[in-house]
Amino acid sequence: MKSLLTGLTTATLLSSGLYADIKVEDVKGKYDPVPDVKASKELKQNINLGFANTTGNTETLNLNAKYDFSYMIPGYEGRDLSWVFDTSVYLTQNDGETDNEEYTAKLALEQTLSNDWLAYVSVRWLRNTFRNFDSKTFVGAGVGKELYNDGQHRFEVKLGAAYNLEQYSNDQPDHDFASLTEYMEYNNQLNKTSLLYVKVGASENFDDFEDYEVLGVIGFTFAVAERLSVTLEGEVRYDNIPPEGFDTTDTKSIVRLGYSF
Repeated sequence: MKSLLTGLTTATLLSSGLYADIKVEDVKGKYDPVPDVKASKELKQNINLGFANTTGNTETLNLNAKYDFSYMIPGYEGRDLSWVFDTSVYLTQNDGETDNEEYTAKLALEQTLSNDWLAYVSVRWLRNTFRNFDSKTFVGAGVGKELYNDGQHRFEVKLGAAYNLEQYSNDQPDHDFASLTEYMEYNNQLNKTSLLYVKVGASENFDDFEDYEVLGVIGFTFAVAERLSVTLEGEVRYDNIPPEGFDTTDTKSIVRLGYSF
């Protein structure tokens, strides 16, 4: 009988540098190199807990948890410099045996420039042996621009380059390469308490543009109390050249409850 283990405590411990025997995933996965956290001049933290149904390389119902924080300080020419971090967990056990688990963590700095431009640097890490990644590391930098914002609708794009190191769980040799990264995001603030968002990201190997990944996410989040929110999210990830013996496509359907403080 399938039992779901608690991942929330683990996500919080992992963000403090501690390790426990459950696994982690960034629910957005996300080719936005910057975590999806709105920074402010006060430290903001969020904890999310929920369930996700996965298909592709794993066919499971997972417990997932996420922790993030953000902080803003004066940066270049006194303009805002945002520090953002997130880590998240997916975990399922069936009759005492783990049949899906993943860890991710992401740290980024985003510097506001003039005329709605920005620059970023970021580090991202993933571990998921069920997708054959013993360790997947990304170090990237780039620029972005807010193309449209009327208070309700917002559209932003980013373009950058990254160094990638993929270390596999089986005997497949390690793979390191440089990549081009693109990201776009559309937000629709439906009202004061609800938000619709669409995110699409891609990454292409500079040495072989047939070696690419694409990720699409659509979600809806709404407040249920002053510090509580509910998010419904769907995700599709396509890897044109996956690790040997693994599927090209993975999907997630996510429901989670968030608490901000």
